[in-house]
Amino acid sequence: MRSASPVTRTKPAAVRREELLSAAQRLFLEQGVAPTTIEQITQRAQVAKGTFYLQFASKEALIEALRERFAAQLLAGVDAAVARTAPADWPGKLAGWARAATAGYLDSMRLHDLLFYAARPADGAGMTDNPLIDHLLALLLAGAHARAWHLEEPRTLAVFLFNGLHGIVEAAAHGREPHRKRAAAQLEQLFFRAVGISP
Repeated sequence: MRSASPVTRTKPAAVRREELLSAAQRLFLEQGVAPTTIEQITQRAQVAKGTFYLQFASKEALIEALRERFAAQLLAGVDAAVARTAPADWPGKLAGWARAATAGYLDSMRLHDLLFYAARPADGAGMTDNPLIDHLLALLLAGAHARAWHLEEPRTLAVFLFNGLHGIVEAAAHGREPHRKRAAAQLEQLFFRAVGISP
């Protein structure tokens, strides 16, 4: 009886994409964004160079995908923290959002700086329009609907709080005041004051 022909097993495109992203991320952290070449990324991911171009049009497109993955991972941590609170605990949800976002940024600040500063986007649109701001806005609106607080300009407030958090976290991450734990506590207080509730 003839043996069956060997079956060539190829990984799904989504898996290849993640492997390329992870390889690029490790190389960026090791040697920086600018010095890292597409060839180095494909060698680290153990794929042919053509496979890269099946997933990404350019190195810049890969960097944009890494930014999106960074934001999605940070958002997942924030969403989980909010979900752990009781349904009617709106102060707890707001505090959970602030603390989880602070921790998420501080835990990955080096990668953040590489993706958003060393390979900076063409404009600053991400500071006024991104998934984290949308998530915070949804929380603020839900709390207002539940009458936990009153808001006059919800989107403006979400942008203000996100950018305030971003600035304080940057200062804490780069060795300037406030310290990490103090930053989280200060941001929680800032969020509470912004919606007019007591700590």
